[in-house]
Amino acid sequence: MPRPRIMKHVRLLVLTEDLPQASLTLAQTESFHPDTRPPLEPALSGLPGRTYRDTYYQARSRLDKIAKLIAVPEAPMLDPKLDQVRVVEPAELVQLDDWLGQIWQKASGYEEELRRLDDQERLIREQEAALANFQHLQIDLRMLRNKTRFLDFYVGIVPRENLRQLEGAVGLADHLLHVYMQRGDQSHVVIIGPTGTTEAQLSAVLDAADFQPLPIPEGLDDDPQQLRQDLDAQHLANRVRHQSEYERIAEWSAPFLERLVAARRTLMLAEPLVALDPSVRSSGHLVHLAGWVPARAVDDLTARLGQSLALPFDLRVRDPLPTERKLVPTVTTKNRLLEPFAMLVQQYGIPEYGEVDPTPLFAVTFLLMFGSMFGDVGQGAAIAGLAWWLRARLGRFWLFGLMAGLASMVFGFIYGSIFGYEEVLPALWMSPIHDPILMLKIALGYGVVFLTIACLIAIYNRLVIKNWWGALFGHHGIVNLVFYLALVWGGLHLGRGESFGTVPTFLVSTALAALAWYAWRHLEAPLGEKILVVFIETLETVIGYISNTLSFLRIAAFSLNHVALSIAVFTLAGMMGAFGHVVTVILGNVFILVLEGGIVMIQVMRLQYYEGFSRYFAGEGHAFAPLKLRRGSAPS
Repeated sequence: MPRPRIMKHVRLLVLTEDLPQASLTLAQTESFHPDTRPPLEPALSGLPGRTYRDTYYQARSRLDKIAKLIAVPEAPMLDPKLDQVRVVEPAELVQLDDWLGQIWQKASGYEEELRRLDDQERLIREQEAALANFQHLQIDLRMLRNKTRFLDFYVGIVPRENLRQLEGAVGLADHLLHVYMQRGDQSHVVIIGPTGTTEAQLSAVLDAADFQPLPIPEGLDDDPQQLRQDLDAQHLANRVRHQSEYERIAEWSAPFLERLVAARRTLMLAEPLVALDPSVRSSGHLVHLAGWVPARAVDDLTARLGQSLALPFDLRVRDPLPTERKLVPTVTTKNRLLEPFAMLVQQYGIPEYGEVDPTPLFAVTFLLMFGSMFGDVGQGAAIAGLAWWLRARLGRFWLFGLMAGLASMVFGFIYGSIFGYEEVLPALWMSPIHDPILMLKIALGYGVVFLTIACLIAIYNRLVIKNWWGALFGHHGIVNLVFYLALVWGGLHLGRGESFGTVPTFLVSTALAALAWYAWRHLEAPLGEKILVVFIETLETVIGYISNTLSFLRIAAFSLNHVALSIAVFTLAGMMGAFGHVVTVILGNVFILVLEGGIVMIQVMRLQYYEGFSRYFAGEGHAFAPLKLRRGSAPS
């Protein structure tokens, strides 16, 4: 297991005039994680840079709004190692904000016109949606909007299942029902009848039939076909006006596009000081900065500050205090091959400072378990090939699929299996189905090794923070590990037909007694309750380690299941003709890849998270996020 990256706490005191340059230098080193706690010195209570921050945010907001209207190209890539980095002085930032304000004032007029055109387009679409309800009515819609002196009109929707009953009911009220369109389970109807005393009665009938009236909007006062043509013409005219407006905007913005790109780059350079704002305190002309820096980067940070700052400064470095452990950031894995596994680890949590990073162990054990449970050369190649083919869509995660497929291929060669066929390749060892008992024994042995390593890491993590009692008596501590190994030792004796053994019995009994004594000492409860709780916790320890070990039998079970599914596929294929045989084998392999591959993935993750991480990995830390310059992107 790699040792966690050692961190140092640094406190930097600079003069106010050097604060912008100091923030830029810290961002260039990409090693300073700000500590937002206020300093202990009460005199350092001022909050410098607030005006700078407010100006920055206003300028950025204006640029973002302009960029929504104008296609502003990305700023050129910043290289902190070259002479491209400079301090953005407050006066320059104010000047930039004023200029962006002037541009936005002009741009807002164009935005208002575009918004007006969008509103018109939205109105046209709403009219189209309303017209869709009346497109099969071949009459002037003005006739249906208002009641006449002698006739009532009802236009609406009724569930098709209620149509027959409604038609009979309105007939009794001397009304006619006409279905002019069927759409899905709904019938579009027009009900016409004489005005009079039956109106209240008809309203009750319509409510009972779940009749929903369709109001005819203003503006739809013509024949539906003519309205459709008019709306299409309005669409076309609106698109032309949109295009013309965008051409006007492009012509207007062309002279200052390069300056907008420069503005974006300026804001990128100003951002480090803004990002530092929560951790900056001052007193008069003295500014206080604090943060966390990897130990190996302290010398480089000191040298860079000495080269870049014109005025004197004070940099003090110390080790993190025990009470600060939860505040210290953790430097996560940066290895390209381990990166996709680190993403899965971080779904569980970030290691606390000082904890062992479980990513390397997770990667190795994951590939071993997945490969052994899903060992097949052809199917592994299919997984790896699919990951390669979809690498652009999967992003950094495609390497995970590639390595999982390669692990499956390796075990496929060991088992001698390619797309389920075991006669094509000579096995480097044997197929799991040939000796199931041996596979079960290997799975149990793997489980014992896995759990032992997990306990050792848990012990190490507690020793690092000087939690001596936790390392000795805590969950999965030294006493627990002694009990577990003694239990395994005695179990091996029983498996060979011998007695449990005197030494294993002594170790198991002593370990359980020690755990019971520790639990008894730290439990505040009445005597009867203490006896019950200690007994249950001791019993849980015994049952827990046994059940956790047996959980690893699923590795053997799924390796056997993989072969059994292949046998089932070939059995079905053998009942078909030549063409049916090929189709069945192909579809069977697809079924195994999708269904069993997914199930195996879930089982491996379950073993990793529950049997592994829960023993030694709290996941309550936070990742190292150093101050840095943005590279070729808009401020966010």
